[in-house]
Amino acid sequence: MTLSLHTLKPKASAHRKAKYVGRGNASGHGTYSARGQKGQKARTGSGRGRLKRLGMRPMLLSLPKLGGFKSFVTKQEVVNCSQLEKAFSAGETVTPSALFAKKLISTTRFGAKILSKGELTKKLAIKGCLLSKGALDKIKKAGGKTV
Repeated sequence: MTLSLHTLKPKASAHRKAKYVGRGNASGHGTYSARGQKGQKARTGSGRGRLKRLGMRPMLLSLPKLGGFKSFVTKQEVVNCSQLEKAFSAGETVTPSALFAKKLISTTRFGAKILSKGELTKKLAIKGCLLSKGALDKIKKAGGKTV
């Protein structure tokens, strides 16, 4: 037989016969029409979410209790003076790309901010980074400069 439009048929298993429910024992679904015995779900109108309560309360209960707030403002990655002390040698220039290369920050996209936590004794040049007031004082005290 040649293949043409009038000879095309779907595979025998491609279409499942629809369940014909609630039409007596002869339908093949038994006395309870494939609904089990008694109970709320055996009654009319219990299908597809009709048992859910209406109103605002269920919606509120489904929301997370502590949602929090995610700001759209991007913040700089934070580096402490103690980390600079360990990672850099005296006379080096500290830039966001240098911090990224030493794996002190995960991306250079948002920039870096240096905070004053820890001690700093090495003379460093800071370029392209934000500084806290305390960090600026420590860098100046160690003989470093900011560009």
